[in-house]
Amino acid sequence: MLLEFAANSYYLINDMQNASYYFFRSLRPQDYVAVMTYDLRTHILADFTNDKNTVAQALQSLIIPTFSDTNLFDALYETLDRCSRIEGRKYIILIGSGRDTFSKLTLDKILAKVKASQNTTIFTIGTGALINEMRGGAGGMGASIRELDYLQAQNQLKTFAAMTGGMSFSPMFQGALPDVFAAINDSIRNQYVLTYRPTNNKTTAATAR
Repeated sequence: MLLEFAANSYYLINDMQNASYYFFRSLRPQDYVAVMTYDLRTHILADFTNDKNTVAQALQSLIIPTFSDTNLFDALYETLDRCSRIEGRKYIILIGSGRDTFSKLTLDKILAKVKASQNTTIFTIGTGALINEMRGGAGGMGASIRELDYLQAQNQLKTFAAMTGGMSFSPMFQGALPDVFAAINDSIRNQYVLTYRPTNNKTTAATAR
């Protein structure tokens, strides 16, 4: 789980925590989860574990963010890099506005990293619409510019998900977050692998010799 923890998303922290609880409580004993947050830097709150109490404590530590800046591209790159060292199927659940402020990486570079990543599916939950609504929605030139910024950010999140076969959500209401996490969980559980099993065992045995 990669969570934006910045002052501009302060309104959503409790809802993000509650929805995250719903998700990790549904994990199975063989599932491992890590919790990372990002602002100017990436912070590992809990390394990969199947201990639900450890994950709960990590989420409870999110109280008051310090910075407003969000280096999304750098954080996602680091997360993908960490996942590349782990065998098996991996999933990144990215919750954030999609905004990037001072990342060292450009959009083109993070897209190339996403494209090159194998066995990692990205699910994104965009908080931009929720934040914009809480701030009053439309209202003048400043609001229009802000809405354009968030639309661009949402498109970036959708692209990350689409490139890896994941799903992207842009909930308009805070109460929709549990349903979003349920949809992600269902998608993960419904993954399947196509295999081929020959029906002619004699041919297979002859070929083996």
